[in-house]
Amino acid sequence: MTTMPDRVIEEALSLPADIRLNLVEKLITSLNSPIDEDIDRLWAEEAERRISKIETGEARLVPGEEVFSKIRAKYGK
Repeated sequence: MTTMPDRVIEEALSLPADIRLNLVEKLITSLNSPIDEDIDRLWAEEAERRISKIETGEARLVPGEEVFSKIRAKYGK
């Protein structure tokens, strides 16, 4: 006997990819409740500030390999 969650998953998997993606986004969003709009707004502002600094050359970007190399040197891994 198939359980209701199994049936829901089976039906969801039979949907077109774009609808499944929309469903996934809604499910993930539902896990982040309650939504704090102030926090979302502040994070969006911070992201825009960082993007602006990158675009104007104000921010110095460090390649990931350089960062990991320094970590390995510092911690011996």
